[in-house]
Amino acid sequence: MNNKFREHIENDEPELEEEIEVKVKKKEPSTENLFFKKLFTEGVVSKEAATEMLPFLIFLSVLCMLYIANSHMAVKNIRNIDKLNKEVKELSWEYKSLKADLMFKSKLTEVAKKVDTLGIKELIEPPKKIIINSNEY
Repeated sequence: MNNKFREHIENDEPELEEEIEVKVKKKEPSTENLFFKKLFTEGVVSKEAATEMLPFLIFLSVLCMLYIANSHMAVKNIRNIDKLNKEVKELSWEYKSLKADLMFKSKLTEVAKKVDTLGIKELIEPPKKIIINSNEY
């Protein structure tokens, strides 16, 4: 496979080829590359240290699960409290409206209107007091 572009450059400018060869030298590994190479090949934690830390990691994971469960339970309780508060408000409104209806229906004029259909009429004269002597009884 021929690279026509490469041939074109070689034919036109032979001086650039020499500069390219000078620039392409093998790089020596720097200290940064050594650090990362050592980090990924050897590892940060050895197998012995990892097995020693295993109980602590299990303890931390259990604590995290408890923390998450506690937050879920708190959110659930808050939602339940909000739901109950709404229900209490609705029942309070219902109580107040029923109380107002009862007060209105227990007025003398409203009772007279309801009882008038049964044939019972309102007293015109005041009620009489019945007195019983102790020796008559």
